[in-house]
Amino acid sequence: MFSRVLGLVREQVFAILFGAGYAYDSFVVAFRIPNLLRDLFGEGALSAAFVSVFSDYNTNKSRQETMMLASNTLCFFGVSISILVLVGMFLADLIVSLLAPDFALVPGKTELTSLLTIIMMPFLLFVSLAAVVMGILNTRGIFFLPALSSSFFNAGSIITGTSLAIILPRYGYPAIIGMAIGTLVGGILQLAVQIPALRKAGFQWYPRISFHDTGLHRILKLMVPATIGLSATQINIFINTNFASSCAEGSVSWLNYAFRLVQLPIGLFGVAISIAALPVLASMASQKKYHEMNDAFISSLTMVFCLTIPATIGLIFLAEPIIRIIFEHGAFTSLDTQATAIALSLYAAGLFAYASNKVIVPVFYAINASRYPVIGSFLTIGANIIIILFTIETFQHRAIALSTSLTMMLNFVFLMTVLYHVNGGFSFARLFSSITKIAVASGAMLLLLYGLSLALPISDEHNLLSQILLLAITIISGAALYLMILWQLKLPEINSLINQVKNKLLPGN
Repeated sequence: MFSRVLGLVREQVFAILFGAGYAYDSFVVAFRIPNLLRDLFGEGALSAAFVSVFSDYNTNKSRQETMMLASNTLCFFGVSISILVLVGMFLADLIVSLLAPDFALVPGKTELTSLLTIIMMPFLLFVSLAAVVMGILNTRGIFFLPALSSSFFNAGSIITGTSLAIILPRYGYPAIIGMAIGTLVGGILQLAVQIPALRKAGFQWYPRISFHDTGLHRILKLMVPATIGLSATQINIFINTNFASSCAEGSVSWLNYAFRLVQLPIGLFGVAISIAALPVLASMASQKKYHEMNDAFISSLTMVFCLTIPATIGLIFLAEPIIRIIFEHGAFTSLDTQATAIALSLYAAGLFAYASNKVIVPVFYAINASRYPVIGSFLTIGANIIIILFTIETFQHRAIALSTSLTMMLNFVFLMTVLYHVNGGFSFARLFSSITKIAVASGAMLLLLYGLSLALPISDEHNLLSQILLLAITIISGAALYLMILWQLKLPEINSLINQVKNKLLPGN
C-alpha cells in the first residue's frame, strides 16, 4: 500500500514538472519498453518459474544445491538480460519508431524518446534480478524487506529524478532526462536494498554459469508457457501505445495518468482478493472439493463486485475533481484535467472486469486448465484492434480507454462462460442475488453523490484544501450509505467483512 502511495506521488511529480505533452509522452513510451520486457521476462514469467523450482529445492534438496541454483539463476539471467539490455539500447531508435511511429511528426520527439530509452533500458536488468532475489527471500520466510523494495524504487526515482530535473536544465539538458536517471537509480535501489537480507539468509554466490543445471532447465521450461500467457497483455499495451502516439500530443500522458489511478483499486481489490483466494482454491481443487471451491469462488467474485462497482461509480462521477486535486498543479493544466478525467471514466467502466479476471484466472490454474486464460487474452488482442480502428478517428485517446474496458469485459464473459462449463457449473442464482443487492446499494449511493454534487459542488473556484475536504465528505458519505444498505440487505460477504473489522477493533466483544 505504501508503495502504491509513493507511486502516485511519483506521478504527481511528473504532472507538476511536465504536465501532459512532449516530454512526458516521450518518457512514458521510453519507460514502457523496459517495462514491457520486465513484465514479460522478469517479474512475471521469471519470478513465477523461479519461485516454483526454488521452493522445491528448498524443501527437497541440500542447502548447497539450493544456493547453487539461486546463484546459477542470478548469473545466467544477469548475463542474458544484460545482453538483452545492450540490444535494446542499440536498437532504441528502431524500437521507438515501431512503438510510437507518429512521434516522428513532432521535431525531436523520437530522438528524445530514444535517448530516454537508452538511459532506462538497464532498469530491466536490476528489477529482474530484484525479482529473483525477492523470490529467494520469500521462500526463506523473509517477506517484509522484499515487499518494501518497490517503495525504495519509487522513493529513489522521486528524490533522484526531481533533484536532477532541477539541476540538469542549468547545463543545457532536458529536465526529463533527470527523471529517466532517477528511474534507473530507483531500479538499482530495489535490488540493492535486498542484498543485506540475502546475505543473512545464507546466500552464497558462485561466480559461474552451469548450463547443465537441471533446476535452471526447469525454470526455463516453466517460463515458456508463462511468457506466452503474458505476451497477450504486452501486445495489447504495444498496440495501445502505437495508437495513442497517433492522437493529439499529450494523449499518451493522459492515458497513463488515468490508468495509474485505475490501477489503485485493481491492486487493492482484485489482486488482494486473488492472493487471498488462490491458496484456498488450489487446496480445495487438489482435494477434489469442487462444490466448496465453487462456493469460495463465488464468494470471492462477490467481494470483488462489492468493492469495484461503487469504486467505478465514484471514479466516473468524481473523475474531474479527483484528477484536479491530485494532478492539476504546475505544468498540468485544466485541459489536461478534462482529457485525463474522460480517460479515467472510460477505464473505470471496466474496473469490475479487470479485478474479476484477477480472481477468475487462478481458478483455471487450480483446476489445471490454464490454456483458457491464454486463449481469452489473445482474443482480446483482436477485439482491441477492431474496436480502436472503428473508434479512434472519432474519439481519439478516449477510444483506447474505451477499448481497454470493453475487451476486459469481453474477456470476463469468455472466462466465466468457459469456467462454468469446464468446472461443472456454479451458483449463478447466488451471484445474481448478490449483484442485485450491490446494484441497489450502488444506485442509492449514486443518488446521494448527485445530491451532494448539487449541494456541495467541488468546483475549481474553491481553494485546494476546500476541494479536498468536499471530496472527502462526498466519498465518505457515499461509502457509508453504501455499506449501511448492504448491511441491511444482509449481503454475507460484507457482513463478514464488517464483523472481522469489529472483532479487530473491539476484540473483547
